[in-house]
Amino acid sequence: MSLSPDARPGKAETGSRRRSAELILFSITFIWGGTFAVVKFALGDASPLTFVAIRFGIASLLFPLIYRKNYLKMDKGTLASGLLLGFLLMIGFAFQTVGLKYTTASKSAFITGLLVAFTPIAQAVIEKKMPTKGNLIGVGLVAIGLFLLTSPGGQGFNIGDLLTLGCAISYAIYIVYLDIYSKKHDVAKLTLLQLSETAVLSIVAAPFFETMHVYFTAGFIWALAYTAILATVFATYLQTKYQRETTPVRAAIIFSMEPVLANVIAFLAFGEFVGVIGAIGGVLIVAGLLTSELLDW
Repeated sequence: MSLSPDARPGKAETGSRRRSAELILFSITFIWGGTFAVVKFALGDASPLTFVAIRFGIASLLFPLIYRKNYLKMDKGTLASGLLLGFLLMIGFAFQTVGLKYTTASKSAFITGLLVAFTPIAQAVIEKKMPTKGNLIGVGLVAIGLFLLTSPGGQGFNIGDLLTLGCAISYAIYIVYLDIYSKKHDVAKLTLLQLSETAVLSIVAAPFFETMHVYFTAGFIWALAYTAILATVFATYLQTKYQRETTPVRAAIIFSMEPVLANVIAFLAFGEFVGVIGAIGGVLIVAGLLTSELLDW
């Protein structure tokens, strides 16, 4: 049954809903911005994949208690979509968390932010959709800004940076598929599948890629609480629910604010500072975000 013209959402209503959703996505970046310093600290007490497994395992147990519904009733389409999203999410987190052992929190955040450059490519390949000119200008500004922020203090490119680059590519593909599947399937079920699969795959992979260990210190427990509850349960659900109201490229540009916030936190926590050039890069990232938002053509 087709909607009558009066029943279809108006352009103003659609724009208002998109702006509200983008504001929520922007708020998530504040939570994510803190995770780089928190995880860097937590890796002193646990091996990377072990930490990811515990983090997402806790999130998987908490999620059904917060967002209650019948998760046992799930169609094949939702299951297949959720498992693909979970695989991409796990790969991204694994690369990022292992990479943090070999690079700084600020560099990890900045390289992860390069997903903004990979997302338009992923969308063009997967959905055969090209971003708007405003999006492309915004992506260009953000990419330049991230380039200026990628090598704080003149540090070279190391194995941790390479792993984190793999994380950025995985996240870009994840963002595109999330845009597709979140419009077709139940958001809560997709979220639980992502959380559960990431936990399971991480604990299965851990013995092959690391010497598993964990020490439940007070600091580690605090880090688990922050990352599992705020950065995983709430942030993953909100992203899955609200990213579908905007485009993958606009979402990626919004998420590019994460490294700017992460750098501020890394400076306060570890004294990591990117200098004047880095500050210019941060300004360009903000300019790219505003350009994408204001130039909607």
